[in-house]
Amino acid sequence: MSALRSAALELRAAGRVAVRGGGGLRERLGARDERLVFVVGCPRSGTTFLGRSLGSLPGFVDLGEVPTLKAAIPELAGPGEGAAPQIRRILDRTRRYGLVGARRAVEQTPETVFVAAAALRAYPEARVVHLVRDGRDVTCSLLERGWLSATRTGADDAGLRYGPDARFWVETERRDEFRRASDARRAAWAWRRYVSAGRALGEAAHEVRYERLAAEPDAVAAELAAYLDAAEAPLAAALRGAHAESVGRYATDLGPEQLADVEAEAGGLLKTLGYA
Repeated sequence: MSALRSAALELRAAGRVAVRGGGGLRERLGARDERLVFVVGCPRSGTTFLGRSLGSLPGFVDLGEVPTLKAAIPELAGPGEGAAPQIRRILDRTRRYGLVGARRAVEQTPETVFVAAAALRAYPEARVVHLVRDGRDVTCSLLERGWLSATRTGADDAGLRYGPDARFWVETERRDEFRRASDARRAAWAWRRYVSAGRALGEAAHEVRYERLAAEPDAVAAELAAYLDAAEAPLAAALRGAHAESVGRYATDLGPEQLADVEAEAGGLLKTLGYA
């Protein structure tokens, strides 16, 4: 990424964060809060909803998906020791320029799951929340968005291109296979890789199931509040906005061939998680 584009993305992100920050300058410019919260999970698993819910709590701020971080992750996820300081530089600048350093920042870029261990080295007091949703429902949502579709062109706000080409998270030896796969299989592939990366964090992350969040928001809020040392009542109120009607949509939205492709690619993980 060019330095000019990186600077433009930083300013855009900082502007959005500044608007979300609220409060007076004294509150914004106090001592920097090192207890960041990283909300990770496969795209279309509810990470945006959860990130915004946490960011609405007193003393918190939702950074959204920081585009400079998202753009850097494909390179940061590779071998080497430079990921932690780079993550810190990106997020510290975003918080500083957005005048929210004193707030407890919530970062919700799904791809951060692939560099979450480095993020925790960058911010030892941080917490990671891994949101997991049924991969068949995620496939439905990804198919609607078309981000991995063979016919999709263009790029997201971080400059990462849409379409069927293999992403950084695709196994090297299967990159050609990924491009030839059906749209449904590519979506299930993404779910498997993101969720596997999150579960590999073990006790370094707190796992939340979207289905339980939608069905029992107060119980999930109590557990999350304890894990994050956050206010339980406003978190419960925020989580009650989860959409339960999308749970199980795969039963009507996916055809037999699509379901077979999902099972072929991610059936093992679906069974391990109790979804199938």
